[in-house]
Amino acid sequence: MYDFPSGPLNSLQAAFKDPSSPFHLAPGTAGPASPDEVPDNSSSTVGSKAQPQPVHSSLTKLSNDAATEARAKLIDRGYDASSLWEQSIVWGHHDAFQHVNNAHYLRFFESGRMEYLIAVGNALGGPERARAMLSGKGVSFILKSISVNFRRPVVYPDTLLIGHKAVLPESNPSASTPTKSSRTSFRLSAVAYSYAQRAIVADSDSVIVWYDYDKLTKCDPGERAWMVLRDRVGEKTD
Repeated sequence: MYDFPSGPLNSLQAAFKDPSSPFHLAPGTAGPASPDEVPDNSSSTVGSKAQPQPVHSSLTKLSNDAATEARAKLIDRGYDASSLWEQSIVWGHHDAFQHVNNAHYLRFFESGRMEYLIAVGNALGGPERARAMLSGKGVSFILKSISVNFRRPVVYPDTLLIGHKAVLPESNPSASTPTKSSRTSFRLSAVAYSYAQRAIVADSDSVIVWYDYDKLTKCDPGERAWMVLRDRVGEKTD
């Protein structure tokens, strides 16, 4: 390892001439104009070599291709197209086992669920209704329960596409005759699709209750709300 010069000025000048020094400036080149400037070696006249493409450039292309494929697959499986949520994976999501910690998936699915809520709100009454539902005013969603199945470990860098779709009593063959509770709640199915692995890495099943935040009680939201949910359920299923 090179020893950084700590002596007089001539030692520092010598470091500029030493090829093993991090301060080395090849003949015919100039140093950066400021400490924050990234040197441009493209104009170097000595030993100039083609610079490799940055890693992020190739990752971006792969990500764009994978994103298109992911959207097509999830929409084909009936997940709501207008509420798909892209969740970027950051290094801090890792745990001691060197993969995304399982607890983070609850937040990932929560973010996707809020996108789904906004889409339903917009369908019911535009942006104003969506904002009201998002802020817990009037009739909106409240989460009763959620389960998550972890299929594959995920590591940085990656992006997950989160998709949601309602599973209504009418579309569930095992459901019995509709009851009062079936008019106040519904199942919400979700998946997390990895761009890097091009596969579903986790899935979730939750129970959503229609809740009147003004009266602080669960409720039947009315036939229009149920029609909006039905309209958002794709024809194709898993």
